[in-house]
Amino acid sequence: MADLNGTLVKQVTIKSDGDVFHEIFRQRPHHISEMSPDHIKCVDLHEGEWGVVGSVIVWDFFHDGKAKVAKEVIEAIDEEKKLVCFKVIGGDILEAYKTFLITVHVETTGEENVVTWTFHYEKLNDKVEDPDSLMDFCLRVTKDIENHHLTNSTEDTENPHLTSSIEDTKEPSPQQVQ
Repeated sequence: MADLNGTLVKQVTIKSDGDVFHEIFRQRPHHISEMSPDHIKCVDLHEGEWGVVGSVIVWDFFHDGKAKVAKEVIEAIDEEKKLVCFKVIGGDILEAYKTFLITVHVETTGEENVVTWTFHYEKLNDKVEDPDSLMDFCLRVTKDIENHHLTNSTEDTENPHLTSSIEDTKEPSPQQVQ
């Protein structure tokens, strides 16, 4: 029987401020629809408070040409590591996956900011594909946020650089490592 657990990790280097990027996902995800209107319709607070672990948020988004919904609880916030972890608890993603965790982490080294997206998931069955399309969606939203900040900052707006590198790795899930 095929292993239904998996981890998908992709990194992208951004030119915009890493602290601001982290703060958007931690405290202001409801502003992402203004930065990525082609992908994110709206983000609403369902219960709790913005930026507080245990709060529930609902994302209305467009993925693979369809309107979709994801209901997520904020599982963890690490200010020092600039990391936010969301656990999907409802919506379209759970039609294919039993569990789905999304972590967005920003690492800043000097002028370079690397955004790492990590998915930990368990498929409902072996016919479900890896979530590569959803990862590409997250990378496009990352580029939209970066472009928004480069365009609306004092940096060079004539030639905004989107991303300089993308790394793709698949790691064994924590269950596979044990």
